[in-house]
Amino acid sequence: MNKHEKSLLNLFRQLTPESRENLKLYAEFLLGRQPQQAAVPQQPLDLPRPDNETVIGAIKRLSANYPMLNKDNLLHETSGLMTRHMLHGQDASEVIDELEIIFRKHYDKLCAEEKSLDSAKD
Repeated sequence: MNKHEKSLLNLFRQLTPESRENLKLYAEFLLGRQPQQAAVPQQPLDLPRPDNETVIGAIKRLSANYPMLNKDNLLHETSGLMTRHMLHGQDASEVIDELEIIFRKHYDKLCAEEKSLDSAKD
């Protein structure tokens, strides 16, 4: 969750139930005014890991595989792994294994947050 989402959630939690409903209705109104965009898949695309994949290639593949993730949230961890690979010589396959875990962890966290928001609606 980025800082804007956290801030909005913080404000939302301080509202009365009636104000929460009004905010939700207003957000739906704003959403309806936006130009139509292609739906972002909510499930990973399960793109296969090619043999002899590079770390850069893995980051591109995983970004495409998890289009629902905010890439800004992944930047610190992925750049750290890239540095370990390029400057410290960590093996590409080890780095890619770690990248797979990081992307999956962020996806699982997103799913848990959405589930929490869904249960808060009820």
